[in-house]
Amino acid sequence: MPTTTRDLASILQTVQRPGDFHATGRSDIFPPQLEVAGVGTISLPLLPTQAEQLVAVAEPAPYGRGSETLIDTDVRRTWQIGADRVHIGGRHWPQSLAAIVARSAAGLGVNEAVSAELYKMLIYDTGSFFVRHRDTEKAPGMFATLVVVLPSIYTGGELVIRHRDREVCLDLSTQDSAEVAFAAFYADCWHEVRPISSGCRLALIYNLIRQGPGKLPEPPAYDTEEQRLTGLLRRWAAELAATESDAPGDCPGKLIYPLEHAYTPAEIGFTRLKNADAAVATVLVAAAKLADCEVHLAFVAIEESGSAEHSYSYASSRRRYSPADDRDEDFEVGEVYERSLTLSDWQTPDGSRPALSALPFKEDELCPPDAMDDEEPDEQLFFEATGNEGATFERSYRRAALVLWPRARKLNVIVGAGREIGLAYLEGLAKCWAANNEDLGSPLWEEAHRLAGLLIDRTGDGGHWPAPVWPPTTAPGQAARMVASLCQLHDTDNIASFMAKVSANGHYRSDDNEALVDAAMLLPPKQAAELLERIITRNTRQEANGCAELLERFSARLAADPAAEIPPSSAGVAAAGACGALLQPAAAALLAALPGDPALAPKPEGWQRPTRVTPALVVDLLTALWRLGDLAPGERAVDHLLAWPETYAADAILVPAALRLAEHAGAVRDWAPTRRLKAVVVDHLDQRIAEALTAPADFTRASQIACECKYCADLAAFLADPLRKTWVFKAAQAHRSHVEDSIRRHPCDVDQATERRGSPHALVCTKNQASFERRLAQRKADLANRARLTSSAKI
Repeated sequence: MPTTTRDLASILQTVQRPGDFHATGRSDIFPPQLEVAGVGTISLPLLPTQAEQLVAVAEPAPYGRGSETLIDTDVRRTWQIGADRVHIGGRHWPQSLAAIVARSAAGLGVNEAVSAELYKMLIYDTGSFFVRHRDTEKAPGMFATLVVVLPSIYTGGELVIRHRDREVCLDLSTQDSAEVAFAAFYADCWHEVRPISSGCRLALIYNLIRQGPGKLPEPPAYDTEEQRLTGLLRRWAAELAATESDAPGDCPGKLIYPLEHAYTPAEIGFTRLKNADAAVATVLVAAAKLADCEVHLAFVAIEESGSAEHSYSYASSRRRYSPADDRDEDFEVGEVYERSLTLSDWQTPDGSRPALSALPFKEDELCPPDAMDDEEPDEQLFFEATGNEGATFERSYRRAALVLWPRARKLNVIVGAGREIGLAYLEGLAKCWAANNEDLGSPLWEEAHRLAGLLIDRTGDGGHWPAPVWPPTTAPGQAARMVASLCQLHDTDNIASFMAKVSANGHYRSDDNEALVDAAMLLPPKQAAELLERIITRNTRQEANGCAELLERFSARLAADPAAEIPPSSAGVAAAGACGALLQPAAAALLAALPGDPALAPKPEGWQRPTRVTPALVVDLLTALWRLGDLAPGERAVDHLLAWPETYAADAILVPAALRLAEHAGAVRDWAPTRRLKAVVVDHLDQRIAEALTAPADFTRASQIACECKYCADLAAFLADPLRKTWVFKAAQAHRSHVEDSIRRHPCDVDQATERRGSPHALVCTKNQASFERRLAQRKADLANRARLTSSAKI
């Protein structure tokens, strides 16, 4: 359907007359001087005492039936005071009322002069109401009713207005003394006032009167346009539903109709649209409802940047564009390098603001696609050439628009905008669902459930969930945020699906562990253990540390959770049996994939690099295996750690791990595999402690200089000389730098300083005792570590 966007624009451009069957809004005012005969001056907001006084001097309000005027509290229960007993003063009130009348007339689509005639004051106390009815023309030229609700404290009392098959429900309550709410509607509209739940509603009723002779205004009717639009939208929705793509072929995934008038985010709203925009919105909202589409107000933003060319040169290096600027020929826009198109600041017809982020859009979704071609930019900046870069420009366009999509494809639109946008929307749904304390299966929960499923199913389309972040941040990654939302929703089906399709499919990082364990605890233990095994099997070669931590976290939670029905042992951990049987496959998978021979290290997967082994891996590994209650896996783990010293270096990995295990709060510190590892570490420390430790007797220093050039040979001879403490190497900078590099690469006990007198400068090398001091510090650390290891438990 390549012409959808042009057809939509063509139909909407035939809607010439603005207005609707009702108009509503709020208006800031200076509080008027309101006086009522028999009561006196009325304070606003209306006080309860004065409400009672007004009721006391009022009379029951009647209603009309044919030529009769009746009083029946089953039909109408409210109080009225005639206009002749109400006086509204204050020098600002006439201007305030005139502004309200003008807004009402514009909203009703009336361009001729309109006046307002006060008809009566109505007091709705608790329990008051007025059933569905129509107003009669009470004065020559009357065509509509204006209701102005004065500041008063009440609940309930919504005004419901109905015209043909359309209906609106308006809450006109206001408690601010400087604000009134109003609604105007054509006299032939059915309307009702719902019961007042509490408090008292004070309203002024005006007759809106057309000035001059002729036919009275009537509500706008767009039946033909509405029918054409409804048919167009239904065909469009059907074609979209017939494909699985988010933007299939020539059929746009969204329809975007830019409005004629300019609006700011603070003033825009369906009830505040102007002239033809109001008429277009009225027709489009009605047609969208019939075609089961959603319509929103949003702002279209287009940002562009690229190269610029000089028309002639001038001194300023940066200026802001203005259409009235007489220097706008100084630069000309050249080639556009970057362009972004987004929709933001969403509103629905009922005035709510959905938690939608900025969504990208495509140019062919505009109605028509060339709708923005002749627009002047809202802002344009030019930048002078700097360094090797030529002159550049930045400009932006911003327009309000009506945006549509089929209701059934709302979530596809959100997910199609990118994972971050879809995830943010899911988080908003989950928070809202939890805050409302709704049940599983509620409409809000179902929407979140479907959205999560779409996000999971799109994993293969757009890269890894654990997308790399630079610079590194402590904020949770996308996967962790997704799982956290699923936990909040208690969406166990999608939890299992995410773990299987995402985490167990290579889209995993250790930062996800906390969220994954929280999620796994919501699943049946057997199902959780099976998914854990799949995650560990797939990811250990790339994320060994994280997978060991994941097994340790889950075993701890499983052992401590009474719902898992795993009996604790006398040592306070899960007995061999239930926990061991559940996690034995995951433990075996972890042991089978642990890093070992450096020559067999896994190759990088895309942007991912295998993580380096840390002491935490050893601690988490042995702690998790200890909880299984089976000695054999622990012994196999220690065998593996000791078999590959290049991977599990004694000082870098095993010593820190043994120290942490020795001081562990649980009984793992006394477990046989742990004691064996500690014994090996203590033996390593003892051997080094037994080595002789004496300071150098002369200036001979160890040398491992590999380079055989003349300058490095001189350096090696200097290091071997027992009598020389200092060597002055006078040479060009390149040669001095080479010698400095050799000293750094083969740690030599030499201090370096550059002497900058004369030419060339000299490198002054002075021998020190760095190796001996390092060994001294190592001896001190070895003794302290041995004491910590042997004091905590028997080896």
